[in-house]
Amino acid sequence: MTLGGTHLDEIAFDDIDGLNASAGDDWSGWGPEIEVTQEMVNGFADLTDDHQWIHVDVERATAGPFGGPIAHGFLTLSLLPSLNKTGDVRITGHQNAINYGADGLRFLAPVPSGSTVHARNRLREARQHKKGTLVATQVAIHVIDNEAPSVLYDALVLYQG
Repeated sequence: MTLGGTHLDEIAFDDIDGLNASAGDDWSGWGPEIEVTQEMVNGFADLTDDHQWIHVDVERATAGPFGGPIAHGFLTLSLLPSLNKTGDVRITGHQNAINYGADGLRFLAPVPSGSTVHARNRLREARQHKKGTLVATQVAIHVIDNEAPSVLYDALVLYQG
């Protein structure tokens, strides 16, 4: 299958050997870009009742350690459904794909308000689960042109037939 000029391997969710053969250390291409605006940061602060000054007080944050307000780590993570639209494998044949949690989550670098982020991922492992196939994927969210990721997320998704 080809998506946006990129070839995707289609692998059935219950083909654990096929999924594991596609797992590795190579990152996919970059997905869509999203600008993280101060309005988004303020809205997230209102939604979560997390109004820490480093996020919402522009004047104080500008004099602070990052030279301006930064996005909440969990705001950046919550952008994943929009950012994570890339990969080298398309998993097929399932009825459900359920967020099963995480094996790891790190907030490694700030996301300044007004910056643009994008993400890439890599399939790490597939394993049999009593309720389907559990797939581990690592996702890195970067501010555009920053080598170090802002978020590194080891995601688990349970695929069910």
